[in-house]
Amino acid sequence: MRFWLRNEEMALEEMVQRLNAVSKHTDEIMHQDIVPLCAADIKDQLKKRFAYLSGGRGQDGCPVITFPDYPAFSDIPDKEFQNVMTYLTGIPSLQDAGIGFILVIDRRQDKWTSVKASVLRIAASFPANLQLILVLRPTGFFQRTLSDIAFKFNRDDFKMKVPIIMLSSVPELHGYIDKSQLTEDLGGTLDYCHTRWLCHRTAIESFALMVKQTAQMLQSFGTELAETELPNDVPSTSSVLSAHTEKKGKMKEDLKLALKEGHTLLESIREPLVRNPEHSLNQDQLDNQTTVQRLLAQLNETEAAFDDFWAKHQQKLEQCLQLRHFEQNFREVKAALDAVSQKISAFTDIGNSLAHVEHLLKDLASFEEKSSVSVERARALSLEGNQLIENKHYAVDSIHPKCNELQHLCDQFVAEIGKRRNLLNKSLELHGLLETSMKWCDEGIYLLASQPVDKCQSQDGAEAALQEIERFLETGAENKIQELSKIYKDYESILNQDLMEHVQKVFQKQESMEEMFHRRQVSLKKLAAKQTRPVQPVAPRPEAFTKSPCPSPGIRRGSENSSSSEGNALRRGNYRRAKSEMNENQQVRSGSTGDEEESLAILRRHVMNELLETERVYVEELLCVLEGYAAEMDNPLMTHLISSSLQNKKDILFGNMEEIYHFHNRIFLRELENYIDCPELVGRCFLERMEEFQIYEKYCQNKPRSESLWRQCSDCPFFQECQKKLDHKLSLDSYLLKPVQRITKYQLLLKEMLKYSKNCEGAEDLQEALSSILGILKAVNDSMHLIAITGYDGNLNDLGKLLMQGSFSVWTDHKKGHTKVKDLARFKPMQRHLFLHEKAVLFCKKREENGEGYEKAPSYSYKQSLNMTAVGITENVKGDAKKFEIWYNAREEVYIIQAPTPEIKAAWVNEIRKVLTSQLQACREASQHRALEQSQSLPLPASSNTSPSKGNTRNSKKLEERKTDPLSLEGYVSSTSLPKPPEKGKASPTSPDKKAKRHEVKSDPTPFGLRGWSKTSHSLEASEDNDGWSSAEELINSSDAEEEGGAGPKKLAPGKYTAVADHEKGSPDGFAVKSGDMVEVIHEGDEGLWYVRNLATSQEAWVPARSLSTLIGKSRSAQCLSSSESGSGSALLSNSSSCSESCNVTFSDLKG
Repeated sequence: MRFWLRNEEMALEEMVQRLNAVSKHTDEIMHQDIVPLCAADIKDQLKKRFAYLSGGRGQDGCPVITFPDYPAFSDIPDKEFQNVMTYLTGIPSLQDAGIGFILVIDRRQDKWTSVKASVLRIAASFPANLQLILVLRPTGFFQRTLSDIAFKFNRDDFKMKVPIIMLSSVPELHGYIDKSQLTEDLGGTLDYCHTRWLCHRTAIESFALMVKQTAQMLQSFGTELAETELPNDVPSTSSVLSAHTEKKGKMKEDLKLALKEGHTLLESIREPLVRNPEHSLNQDQLDNQTTVQRLLAQLNETEAAFDDFWAKHQQKLEQCLQLRHFEQNFREVKAALDAVSQKISAFTDIGNSLAHVEHLLKDLASFEEKSSVSVERARALSLEGNQLIENKHYAVDSIHPKCNELQHLCDQFVAEIGKRRNLLNKSLELHGLLETSMKWCDEGIYLLASQPVDKCQSQDGAEAALQEIERFLETGAENKIQELSKIYKDYESILNQDLMEHVQKVFQKQESMEEMFHRRQVSLKKLAAKQTRPVQPVAPRPEAFTKSPCPSPGIRRGSENSSSSEGNALRRGNYRRAKSEMNENQQVRSGSTGDEEESLAILRRHVMNELLETERVYVEELLCVLEGYAAEMDNPLMTHLISSSLQNKKDILFGNMEEIYHFHNRIFLRELENYIDCPELVGRCFLERMEEFQIYEKYCQNKPRSESLWRQCSDCPFFQECQKKLDHKLSLDSYLLKPVQRITKYQLLLKEMLKYSKNCEGAEDLQEALSSILGILKAVNDSMHLIAITGYDGNLNDLGKLLMQGSFSVWTDHKKGHTKVKDLARFKPMQRHLFLHEKAVLFCKKREENGEGYEKAPSYSYKQSLNMTAVGITENVKGDAKKFEIWYNAREEVYIIQAPTPEIKAAWVNEIRKVLTSQLQACREASQHRALEQSQSLPLPASSNTSPSKGNTRNSKKLEERKTDPLSLEGYVSSTSLPKPPEKGKASPTSPDKKAKRHEVKSDPTPFGLRGWSKTSHSLEASEDNDGWSSAEELINSSDAEEEGGAGPKKLAPGKYTAVADHEKGSPDGFAVKSGDMVEVIHEGDEGLWYVRNLATSQEAWVPARSLSTLIGKSRSAQCLSSSESGSGSALLSNSSSCSESCNVTFSDLKG
């Protein structure tokens, strides 16, 4: 650097010296050092032409100055005269001027007196050397005579250092000066034009001044460039280089203009030669030509000096710019290398499974590939620095250390990558051994579990099983871990605590499996070696012991005892043998049972490993999408790639994926890892986090909007750039589908786990978790249909939870409808999609949409809704097991629903029954609450001392609850004024106004709008006379009973009945009833028993169903009314509850 600065200073000094010389030479050429006057300064005086330098020369080369006839010569001021003389005498070269000048004074037309004065003035004030003065006397006779006389008498006045010769004529002048050196007015042939001469002199002097000024300007510019401080950054250095280059360009333009002017001037001087090649220039013209040529030479010298300096200065600036670029690139590359080095230093994971290690190796390869850009850039920068050094850059002492540092960082990174790869390859090799060993163990356990015990009982079966085991054990040499110590030694570099424990577990499993095989071999060898025991022959009785016709009792008894003892001995032998064989079989079976349990444990671990591995991959994929796509949408550097249709729509495209990621990464994955050693209990993990899984419903509901946006913007360069950066083979839409795929994957894994955990501790939790996950999937599916409903004015959330949805064929049969509609309704079904909510059922028309993906999903056009508080059902419709009825407002509107299958029908009927039952229960609770608040009910009658024969705590509790239920028959029911039916002229429940607002579910703190019920005291008899509400557990359907004509066995249902037979007190249930007594069937208990009360005696007891059916026969419950009988007071639940005729109130009436 210092050496270069010295060179810079030397270059500047050299240029300054050369330019100073140019200025000096220019002054010398123009004689500015002697005569500082210029033609431009005395141009007006020279134009008077009272004296001129024609360029002629005397015989010895003396310059000739001519004083032409100028009448006003005497009037010229001395100053002007002196200036002109000084200027003219300064034009010839110093050599010619040193010889002396010849003055030719033409006074032929003048007077003698003027001649004398002119000669004396000229001779007295001439500033240079004079060699000769030639005076042409006046040509008039008188003046000539006078001049001769006067000159003779006044000779002393003309005595000078130079001779003065008075000439009478021009020819005499030719005797002293050749005609070729005299102008035409003196009889010569010299071509002279005073105007041209003056123009040339002015141009030459102007050009000389330009040369001098250019040299001085370049000198000043060079000094300015040399003194410029070099910037420390690339932009400023580029700016300085650009500014200096621009100024240099302007200087070169000025130089070109000066050169052009000099050559133009030279051509002007040589113009006569161009016109006439035979023409010869006079000496002054030759001097002018020489002057211009010398000035051009000085100008060229000026340009050369500046070019030399500029070359060095430009090299300095360019090298400075190269250095700044190098330094900037060095900072960037070093930062990138530091970043990758930091990442590789944090890359310490060696994997916990074969798949994990393979994944890490892929990550390492991907990281190396991405980092290779930085490494290659660093190596290229190092080569660039070395090239600068070879090119003799002035900053070698700064560049060389940086090149060495870059090379060191690259080598260090490559070495670290190689080290990490070697460790991961070691880990891959070790995990491969472990996986092979575990697979071998699993195959062995599968083998043990697959050997049927019954076939192994025979000798051939046992031998075959033994051979199969031996063949399998022979494969252990290449599959199992041979020496644990060798593993520790070979893989010491990667063995951490976790991996060592894993190796020990695998080795222990291997040993356990080999021990299981050993036990199986021992058992099978015993079975294979077991010989069939020969039957001991019994000798026949001797002939001497032939039967006698009448053997004596003693002999017969003795023989019997003998044979009996032999038989006992034989039986004992057979028993021992059978017991021994049974013990062996039990041992084999117990061993096989243990093997089977071990097999199931392995299968559970397989499922758990799959659950964990897929969960980890899932979390990584979510993170990759969030960082590689979602975060990049907020990156200012990527904004130009995002189309306008995608702007500010990140929430639509990704939904709540970030919320899903945080749940799985921070919570669920960590909790799953806690169950790795007890996979059968993993159901608890799902149950504990079941509420959090509801976030998938939100994601799935947004999926159609997301997919629609993706189809619009899938060609956006932003997605292509992100996919390229992430090195993904699949586009973003495949990853946006991952959450949907994941939530459906859980139920498959839970099914598999449950399959292998039937007899384990966590089986119930697994079953419950599976049911919950399936429920979430159903809810997600239902919600996807729900959001497709169009045309509904209200808020669907006000209708409560969506319970079921599905497509049905629907017939309508309305009492108040048009006759034609009623007739057509029975034959032409409508295809409707029903949505069952807690508070309403919606009828929609399904419309299939054209499109792709989620856009192909159907939409549902809303048609009508029924408020569940005014709905009743008939479970069975005669003639079709798939049909059921939903009726509204006491069957004013009847909808016959046909399900696709009987199973779907049953599911819907059960769900609707649950809704209506819960409504009735809520109605009772509300009435009970009001009754307790008003505290106007009478005390309950004392119950009989007779307790139920089969009562228990739970049934007693239910009984107590029933006794205190204000809507039960033992309580006291309100008989105050009930809401009146609609008056004439007012909107009926089926009127258009009513129908239009049927979907509007109004919230009410009292269930189903039970308001204004005042409780008054009534006697028991009053309550018996005025029938109350029947139990919610009523099972018989009045509408169905009417249609079927009462055929079939009598179904028992809670209610009041009239006894048709006597029931004695001495019966097993101890319950006494006489024919004609009013009995109340309260509720059903366990084992077919019903809890019954005799209202005449207040006796209560548990009665078998068979006895109760005989007791009440075919009598009907006082409260069970069919829909046709109940009229406006019909029940909403033909299968659940009904209102008595005396009450004459429905839920729809109570709602008002």
